[in-house]
Amino acid sequence: MKVAGKAMRPLRANAQRDAVQIIDQRLLPHRLHLETLYTQQQVLTAIRDMWVRGAPLIGATAAYGLALQMRQDASDGSLQASADFLRSARPTAVNLDWAITRMLRVLRPLSVAKRAAAAWDAADAIAEEDVAANAALGRHGLALLQAIAARKSGPVQVLTHCNAGWLATVDWGTATSPIYQAHAAGLAVHVWVDETRPRNQGASLTAWELGQAGVPHTLIADNAGGHLMQHGQVDIVIVGCDRVTARGDVCNKIGTYLKALAAHDNGVPFYVAMPTSTLDLRLMDGVVEIPIEDRSAREVTHLSGRTAAGEVVEVCITAEGTTAANPAFDVTPARLVSGLITERGIVPADEAALRRLMETAP
Repeated sequence: MKVAGKAMRPLRANAQRDAVQIIDQRLLPHRLHLETLYTQQQVLTAIRDMWVRGAPLIGATAAYGLALQMRQDASDGSLQASADFLRSARPTAVNLDWAITRMLRVLRPLSVAKRAAAAWDAADAIAEEDVAANAALGRHGLALLQAIAARKSGPVQVLTHCNAGWLATVDWGTATSPIYQAHAAGLAVHVWVDETRPRNQGASLTAWELGQAGVPHTLIADNAGGHLMQHGQVDIVIVGCDRVTARGDVCNKIGTYLKALAAHDNGVPFYVAMPTSTLDLRLMDGVVEIPIEDRSAREVTHLSGRTAAGEVVEVCITAEGTTAANPAFDVTPARLVSGLITERGIVPADEAALRRLMETAP
């Protein structure tokens, strides 16, 4: 994707293979800043404190974190300790564990002398495969938007939640990939962008990247989505995901479940963009089994924004002493999901379909 006409990714490995460069997403949309990470500790901090976020991007970044550690110490003890250390960064997005597990499968059989180079190659492969998967996912999702466009006049109205754009992946995004491909193909599309409290990723990230791509969009308060659906102003909901269980339960940013309920009540199709790396066949009941991250109450009680003078400041929006809870994700049961858009096609959110999908994986 592009920023001000220049191709850019939220994660890039340097040519010397001794660092990775990321977009510090905490500063968007007011400031675009590239940060360079040299150590696994810096990578863990970037994931934990949400300099980078989004399940696919978390996984790819963690893979490079392990590769950076292999440059320092590629012993068996260091390999396992680094894997455990990076896995601890955040609990909900399965791509973190998926990427580290994949790295371990590659590196454990190798001699210490070969691990540093192999680790970087493996991290590169994870990153590039994410780009290809999201592009393919977008092509399948594009067909949904084309079908809607064929039976209505005016733009296809898409509602999304949080940021499942290219900032949440290595490129293209998940939920946004069909949108970007539709826009590039000349299909009239308009996106309703949920602000996504408490961290406002819709307002600060999705709206920003859609604007960079020239995609028509309108920012809305989280609670406006149901109203728009009642009045026929939403044709389809497409969201991303952080983990999907074997039976098709979907874990995504808090508030996704409410959008699914509203969509179900109003007959609006609700699709989830799911790279297969986000599927966790070890789990069945998402509500019971998926670990839900509890984040700082400060994310709820405080907001950051730009003043009229151009200064970015944080302000408190609550009375002194107010307590706050901050579950970062919720789970949408499979029964509310119209389909899962994957890089291999669109499949039902049910166990049989998902297991067949993975059995036929290349």
